[in-house]
Amino acid sequence: MRTDEPIMTLQAHILEQQAHYPEAVGTFSWILSALSISAKVIADKVRRARLENVLGAVGAENVQGEQQQKLDVIANEVLLRTLGRREGVAIVASEENEEPVIIRNDTQGERRYCVLFDPLDGSSNLDVCGGVGTIFSILRHDRRAARPQDSLLQPGSQQVAAGYVLYGPSTVFVLTIGQGVDMFVLDPAIGAFLRVERNIRIPAASKSYSLNEGNRPTFPEGYQRYLDWAQKSGYSARYAGAMVADVHRILLKGGVFMYPPTRKAPDGKLRLMYEANPMAMIVENAGGKALAAPGQRILDVRPEGIHQRTPLILGSPDEVDHVVARLAEAG
Repeated sequence: MRTDEPIMTLQAHILEQQAHYPEAVGTFSWILSALSISAKVIADKVRRARLENVLGAVGAENVQGEQQQKLDVIANEVLLRTLGRREGVAIVASEENEEPVIIRNDTQGERRYCVLFDPLDGSSNLDVCGGVGTIFSILRHDRRAARPQDSLLQPGSQQVAAGYVLYGPSTVFVLTIGQGVDMFVLDPAIGAFLRVERNIRIPAASKSYSLNEGNRPTFPEGYQRYLDWAQKSGYSARYAGAMVADVHRILLKGGVFMYPPTRKAPDGKLRLMYEANPMAMIVENAGGKALAAPGQRILDVRPEGIHQRTPLILGSPDEVDHVVARLAEAG
């Protein structure tokens, strides 16, 4: 944040954006406010996790078949409780829950929204003090859907807003409302997120890639070709083991993030609705690209289920093109 710029909090930024829409009544703004409050609470829980003995697994699996960490459960509960009290929220869906939570099912009245989230991405990093994050996506509630939960099954191009919170050396809140990407950092001295960068643009190219190379033997041939080409071309590998941390670095520094299909997960591992769609919206609004496969834009994929998985390639436009070229060579 430049010292000659006016101080702009996240709340003030939300109100500034709301002023561009004369018909707005503040419903959407209240939802973003709830996400901001949730981020502050979760940031505090993450910071004190070792002191309060809430690290490690709870001994149960979530709907994804993954070991739940104690803070997964805590972060999930924080978001559900905070969003559940917002009048404009119709449905909340979490990566941790098998079914969405129907909060309001009325067909009349003001515009309502659906909020989907991954409460604590990369939570296994907590035991070693690694970066973790929260990812969220906001859709308009479709009252015409046959069942309330069917309102969630919209392609990512229909998202109203998306963002993530990175809990690291600083607590960073990145947000897009469909026109540009803005970044805020939590100032613990005043308890507010302050805007530090506007209209972030992802570098067009950067010689780095991010993926779990431990799975390389089971990647399709095209990804193997890309890794051979990148390593011969002087690329560096950067992988934090948390999507939020990896994508945040790429958003600011450039590069490409990939989660290819594998023999164990032939449909990909990342969740389309909770991870791929919101991150794709952010990256595209910063000038990058996000694909499920060559020629298949992530945001155009029509979901068939709220826990659907997908492969993912996203990042700097030139770097995504390099991956696609190697995939095309493999046929």
